[in-house]
Amino acid sequence: MRKSSKQRDCIRDNLAHRTDHPTADMIFHDIRQEYPNVSLGTVYRNLALLEKLGEIQKLSCSDGAIRYDGNIHPHTHFQCRVCGRVYDLPGDYPERILREAQKAAPDKLFESCSVTFTGVCRECRDKGLETETANRMAENAM
Repeated sequence: MRKSSKQRDCIRDNLAHRTDHPTADMIFHDIRQEYPNVSLGTVYRNLALLEKLGEIQKLSCSDGAIRYDGNIHPHTHFQCRVCGRVYDLPGDYPERILREAQKAAPDKLFESCSVTFTGVCRECRDKGLETETANRMAENAM
């Protein structure tokens, strides 16, 4: 059994009360309010431990960012390719995918599934940013 840590508890609590899927830097800046001497390395070590213990989820996003989620129940994510925000989606996609995978490969024992859809969120679409970003990407490819 692992010894409790006030800083680790603060990180876990921070993640439990937010839905924005923060990066380690975002969490670091938040918990410095309560623990001004905490280091970024301490935050990273505690996030890794919390993930290993199954108390949080680590999300590797399409933009290369690593984000964290306090919701450990199977659920699906959507990441906007324009603004980078990550949203939770309703539905039982992970459970259905796991069931189908288990049927397709009965000799394997599937334990979890991570699904992240990418696209453009409504806010970015309403601002017309999806075409602006696509045009910028096309210009950079030339």
